[in-house]
Amino acid sequence: MRSAIIVLLFGLAANTGQSPLRGAEPRRPNMVFVLVDDLRWDDLGCAGHPFVRTPHIDRIAREGARFPDAFVTTPLCSPSRASFLTGRYAHAHGITDNTDRSEASHRLATFPRRLQEAGYETAFVGKWHMGNTDSPRPGFDHWVALAGQGTSLDPRLNVNGTVRPTTGHVTDVLNRAAVEFLEREHAKPFLLYLAHKAIHPETAQRADGTLTDPNASNFIPAERHARLFEQATIPRRANFGFPPADKPALSRPIEGLPPLGPATVTTDEAILGRLRMLAAVDEGVGEIFRALADKQCLDDTVVVLAGDNGYFYGEHGLSVERRLAYEESIRIPLLVRYPRRIAAGSQPRVMALNIDLAPTLLEFAGVTPAGPVDGVSLVSALAGKPTSGRDDFLIEYYTDKVFPRMDHMGYRAVRSQRWKYIHYTELPGMDELYDLQTDPFELSNRATAPEAQPELQRLRQRLDAFVP
Repeated sequence: MRSAIIVLLFGLAANTGQSPLRGAEPRRPNMVFVLVDDLRWDDLGCAGHPFVRTPHIDRIAREGARFPDAFVTTPLCSPSRASFLTGRYAHAHGITDNTDRSEASHRLATFPRRLQEAGYETAFVGKWHMGNTDSPRPGFDHWVALAGQGTSLDPRLNVNGTVRPTTGHVTDVLNRAAVEFLEREHAKPFLLYLAHKAIHPETAQRADGTLTDPNASNFIPAERHARLFEQATIPRRANFGFPPADKPALSRPIEGLPPLGPATVTTDEAILGRLRMLAAVDEGVGEIFRALADKQCLDDTVVVLAGDNGYFYGEHGLSVERRLAYEESIRIPLLVRYPRRIAAGSQPRVMALNIDLAPTLLEFAGVTPAGPVDGVSLVSALAGKPTSGRDDFLIEYYTDKVFPRMDHMGYRAVRSQRWKYIHYTELPGMDELYDLQTDPFELSNRATAPEAQPELQRLRQRLDAFVP
């Protein structure tokens, strides 16, 4: 009789995703991945921000792990999202810019698709941003997507193929949809992929093709957060407002644009708008925690939060932009909570990339990738086990025509523990080389320095090895 009860308890646990015994690990954990648009690595309380309050996001780091050195391999929304989903570099998965890649995104070999094949119940909520159509993509049992970029207020949603109007701020709308999925009864382990519109501005481009001014009032927070941080002083990095005199590509005269410098930096109001939008994202993370706790599966769920790329707050004179290979653009927050396998307060000292998410979550689920991946699983690093880690990684960007300053600015770059080499593929003689150990703010281009030539040649060889 006692043996029968034990067998019954283990059977129930397998069906609900809950552990049969305290401290035991379920065979296949649930997963929640929260992706925040354009979130800088240093915009969070757990990263040391002087006034931002993100208590629920910080809880992921406090009770799990925060990677101090996390990066994207292409600092642009669509390619980065495809890399999170596939574990591959942009040149491998083919989503190389923010143009309409709808059909290509249907063909991606994603980790949600692989988890679905392995018996997971999968849901997508939010901003797909790999094509303009909002039609359901393969790999998801439940689909709640914004149309294109979506709108900050009263967004239209595609729910499993049916378009529905909504009311309210977009972050609140997406948080509700995410929690509604979590509150369901789940007979199988589940994956929730929540991709916020926040903290992106309302739009970057008007219908006539002209650009809006992201320094204006384009960042629209929920009404209750409209006056947050009014007396706050915005922290600025040491390279804030510096004219990029040693950067030939950025110093090029461009018709209709002022030279980069103190007059072109991101305004305080734009930064405050972003941080106010972040407040609703943090509240949503708290709602996710409560929903998982109510279902008694919180500690049986891998909870991940990341940004899809960084953002410039006036560093090198750059205003509300990403795309470039500098640290402010490629660094992201990456937080993981799973107390069954991760010690509270961990800070793995490895270079973690967005291409590592797919192999990491698949390993947690005990599922092998369907094909080749460029990333590596971070499970061992999260467990505190010795790991060799990577010595360097590829950063790549392909020219698009949306922002005039980025015209002909396609590049490939290598970032190692100490050095960064940037090769502009369409601008001969404008390469950049930085010693990040002595120059963490990338203020001194060493590409022509005689003593740096051996390192420059070594990194050129590494770049050739990354891209056949």
